[in-house]
Amino acid sequence: MTSKVNHRKTGHQYEQTAADYLTGHGLNLLEKNFFCRSGEIDLIMKDRETLVFVEVKYRKNRAYGHAAEAVTPGKVKKLIKTAFFWLTKQNLSPHTTDFRFDIVAIHQDGDNIDWFQNAITQD
Repeated sequence: MTSKVNHRKTGHQYEQTAADYLTGHGLNLLEKNFFCRSGEIDLIMKDRETLVFVEVKYRKNRAYGHAAEAVTPGKVKKLIKTAFFWLTKQNLSPHTTDFRFDIVAIHQDGDNIDWFQNAITQD
């Protein structure tokens, strides 16, 4: 049980690191850790008039690949479904609202941050 608690604590720590990083680049934080039956969105931010749904991935090192590679097709499907639910909950239409999906990949205890804008498409 301790491992799961520590894993969650680490996740929240790096989500905050990502939020601080994106805020420093001009985005505004709207919500953290939005949950619904479909899944979770780590950060929901606004970049001018565009809503940004952010998936945060952390890896201590790159021995197992880049952190962004952990965003699987299954995770993408859940992210899109969860984002559409969030938009509907906010009385926004996914067809008329400007939004995108970004990935923030963090390595080496936060010393290396890669921000991939519009990294996930809804094909």
